[in-house]
Amino acid sequence: MKKIGILVGQETSFPEALIDNINQRDAGVTAEMALLEGTPHSWAGEYAVILDRISHEVAYYQTTLKVAALNGCKVVNNPFWKLADDKFFGTALVEKLGIAVPRTLALPQCQNVEGISAESLRNIKYPLDWDGIMGWIGFPAIIKPHWGGGWKSVDKVENMQELMDAYHESKTLCMMLQEFIEWDQYVRCICIGKNKINVLPWDPSLPHHERYSKAKVDLSEAMRTKIIDQAIALNDALGYDMNTVEFAIRDDIPYAIDFMNSAPDLDKNSLTPDQFVWAVDTMAEFLIEKARKPENDELPMRWDHLLSE
Repeated sequence: MKKIGILVGQETSFPEALIDNINQRDAGVTAEMALLEGTPHSWAGEYAVILDRISHEVAYYQTTLKVAALNGCKVVNNPFWKLADDKFFGTALVEKLGIAVPRTLALPQCQNVEGISAESLRNIKYPLDWDGIMGWIGFPAIIKPHWGGGWKSVDKVENMQELMDAYHESKTLCMMLQEFIEWDQYVRCICIGKNKINVLPWDPSLPHHERYSKAKVDLSEAMRTKIIDQAIALNDALGYDMNTVEFAIRDDIPYAIDFMNSAPDLDKNSLTPDQFVWAVDTMAEFLIEKARKPENDELPMRWDHLLSE
């Protein structure tokens, strides 16, 4: 019988509901919390599929999941795709797809990490032309790390002093500056399996537990279709089978704001009851289908052809 392993952090409601949902189906597939105890380099594991909800925070999981994928396990999200991306590259990539994005600029780190001297940074022009930078980005702006999630070290800055304070507070993090889109409507798409898209009202200005339940939008059918199409294109380009994609809509243009949430918040206290049921059911169906497929349907890695020879 095929087995699905769920790799989790502190969350409880979504993984427990997902495991129960899968195990209650007569699908020839079972699910359980994945259990790891040191990883031999030849480890294949007992799981046909592992759903990864935590490796972005635990380095041991990152390297273990890559070895699992090497030895035939299907990992969601693909650890090679996920670890290769960052938010600045993602913004550039999304624009190449023809999707609107805010004006965005990567910044040199404010402080050097240990072992990096000034001589190692001779290719960076100092001082930075902050007036020129903000003449292009404009205020208000968002400053945030180029990699990571959970709204950590993210600040909205209204003027140069606030920007300087946030930049110096970032220390050794590599930050990016982004135009703040004064939006008319805001939506967040829960994405499962790249093309299963639930477009939901979402309001980032509300308290965390009310961002779904109290948000209001009135999308035209044409706008909803456009957002779904763009979310699918974005997931295809990034290789994500689990994601949330946020669009800020201004003057009938959806701007992709945040779209690299490889372990999105699916807690029942964040979503409405209907949204939570959709997420659990859709993920269960997707994982079961993936487990039952004999082949790995991810794009091949460069070493794949060597293993079959």
